Amino acid sequence: MILFSRSFAYITIKDRIPQILTKAIDTLHRHKSEFFEKHGEKGMEAEKKAISLLSKLRNELQTDKPIVPLVEKFVDTDTWNQYLEYQQSLLNESDGKPRWFLSPWLFVECYMYRRIHEAIIQSPPIDDFDVFKESKDQSFFESQESIIALCTHLQELMKSIEDLDENQLKDEFFKVLQISLWGNKCDLSLSGGETSFQKTNIVNSLEDLKPFILVNNMEQLWSLLSNCKKTREKASVTRVIIVLDNSGFELVTDLVLADFLLSSKLATEIHFYGKMIPWFVSDTTVRDFNWLLKQLKHSNHKWMSRCGVDWENHIKTGRWVYLDHMFWTLPHEFSAMSQVAPDLYAALQKAHLILFKGDLNYRKLTGDRKWEFTIPFHEALNGFHPAPLCSIRTLKAEVQVGLPPGQGEQLTAAEPTWLTKGRYGVFQFDGPL
Repeated sequence: MILFSRSFAYITIKDRIPQILTKAIDTLHRHKSEFFEKHGEKGMEAEKKAISLLSKLRNELQTDKPIVPLVEKFVDTDTWNQYLEYQQSLLNESDGKPRWFLSPWLFVECYMYRRIHEAIIQSPPIDDFDVFKESKDQSFFESQESIIALCTHLQELMKSIEDLDENQLKDEFFKVLQISLWGNKCDLSLSGGETSFQKTNIVNSLEDLKPFILVNNMEQLWSLLSNCKKTREKASVTRVIIVLDNSGFELVTDLVLADFLLSSKLATEIHFYGKMIPWFVSDTTVRDFNWLLKQLKHSNHKWMSRCGVDWENHIKTGRWVYLDHMFWTLPHEFSAMSQVAPDLYAALQKAHLILFKGDLNYRKLTGDRKWEFTIPFHEALNGFHPAPLCSIRTLKAEVQVGLPPGQGEQLTAAEPTWLTKGRYGVFQFDGPL
């Protein structure tokens, strides 16, 4: 697949990714004195080495060099290199090796973030440094007002949740789902790593944003979880898995949803999956998850602090479980999971519902193919059906399926960038109804 010169994919590889690499190099440079304080001369040498490796990577990309195997031993190195061989096998002999501008966008983007990680782990003693942490933290702090509004909304709701009738509970469920959807707008990889934060009180904007939901399967989610609640035996479990996307504000919206699911008894336990390594600038790692809980807990605002205390308690009691797996940072589409990561596939099969947050998960669910807009979601999943699942994403990539005939074309005529601006969203469900 050649990256067409006017496509979003081409612009990403040509402009955004070099910008992200430049910002990573700059971040390392600005931490030089901190590396020296912690590690002395070794820290200084490591910083130079990491910068040199990232500069080399940027040059390879900008001059469209062949894509080279990973060299540093890590848990996923062999799997990655096997995938590179697979990409090579797809090419004709005359094409030579896979190159940056002549390879599938999903693969190239994932490969770039994996190479950033390789540059860091090749540079001990700074081999646990997260080049994106500063941006993630800044995004969280700049979204403070919106986070306060969210935590306040949740705590007010908790006071009356026991007294809500079924229709009121359903309305509140739909609200927290929409909060989680629009939280997905905050994505640092889209802005080239520049700050991206939530400026408005999302709770007050939900009615205005409703027309921008292109596929709305919230009713199916309610039907599934309320049925689980009604038929659940006393000691049995309803497990919802949330496959996370961005840290910071979006993560808060996901935790609000998770807390609501427990408090409303629509679920009895929530499993979160984050990324094993820093990924796509703002994706959630275990360090980001724990850091956010700590920030909330120690906040001066009583409802933020209350959320932090409650959420830490959910972790301690095992009602919330944070997990990661190397598969989420591989280039494979999810239809390959049962072969590549059978242990993860088996874990997903134990869920009553899986919520996949964000655009990268959607691209991997659908194989990032140039599908017709009308292809059913079930078909685009290409056999990936571990449990009932729902994609919750704002559109930031040129793939969308499951639309009624003509809608995609109408949107393209009215708004040529509708697929990539994060303005539209979907709740797209697959599973027995």
